[in-house]
Amino acid sequence: MSRLGSVQRKMPCVFVTEVKAEPSAKREHQPFKVLATATLSEKALDADVYNAIATEKVDGTCCYVTNYKGQPYLWARLDRKPNKQADKRFKKFLHSKESSKAFLWNTEEDFKPVPECWVPAKAIEQQNGKPVPDENGHIPGWVPVEKNSRQYCWHSSVVNYEFGIALVLRHDPDEPGLLEISAVPLSELLEQTLELIGTNINGNPYRIGSKKYPLHFLIPHGAFQVRNLPPLKHNDLLSWFEDCREGKIEGIVWHCGDGCLIKVHRHHLGLCWPLPDTYMNSKPVVVNMNLSKYDCAFDNECLFNQFLKIDKQKFDRLKDIVLDV
Repeated sequence: MSRLGSVQRKMPCVFVTEVKAEPSAKREHQPFKVLATATLSEKALDADVYNAIATEKVDGTCCYVTNYKGQPYLWARLDRKPNKQADKRFKKFLHSKESSKAFLWNTEEDFKPVPECWVPAKAIEQQNGKPVPDENGHIPGWVPVEKNSRQYCWHSSVVNYEFGIALVLRHDPDEPGLLEISAVPLSELLEQTLELIGTNINGNPYRIGSKKYPLHFLIPHGAFQVRNLPPLKHNDLLSWFEDCREGKIEGIVWHCGDGCLIKVHRHHLGLCWPLPDTYMNSKPVVVNMNLSKYDCAFDNECLFNQFLKIDKQKFDRLKDIVLDV
């Protein structure tokens, strides 16, 4: 399975950003907006963004596949955040004139506890063998998703550790305009990051499944390449997002040759998200579970069993799939 960059840290915007004192369209109760200027950022230029691979930014929750208990496991994103006292000090520091200096964190005492199995994300900075918080005061990290986890039940629904498989949405390898839902060995996804999307994730912008019959998938990061992008200029990208069918997406992530990931979100350009009709939902989708080599006996209500019932069927759009458990 082809792979691009792995999301192991916060991605910078392709443009220099500025803060405007207007209510955010992205985050409720946030009294400001972060908008892109017309200037490309130094990070983007240093990473040679002009020669990067542009891919669709998918709206879900970030996951990671790596080994745990001697086998490939799905891990959920869990950022370690400051406790109340440290957060108060940090916010006071940000609003002070000293914000040009580095804030001094005590990683032993300033952060809320996390499970013992928590691990920091690979790309974050380390000092004296300890992870350094990012500019938001968070330490990005991961926790393994256990079978039948209540906290991560939607993550758990897309993996089966007994057979070592995950439910993945990607392009059909033989027909690029067609999406494919298939069971993929977790071993093929090792050290990749993916996006979990579906009914109960981020308000379900792709309108997948229903409350009665929830539906979720994993999408490997970089799976949906964006073709025929305009020149990397603010107004050209703005027009592309507004006027092109391919622009009905949450944003773009550029996978640079040095492994750096650079993004732009519709909100950076003052555009709305989610949309009534997304580009992902304009494509037909086929179910192709490929489980003939497994001696599988799934629980009746699990997603894998439900997709086996509609194996080889084709649908006009992702949101047309309805599973009757």
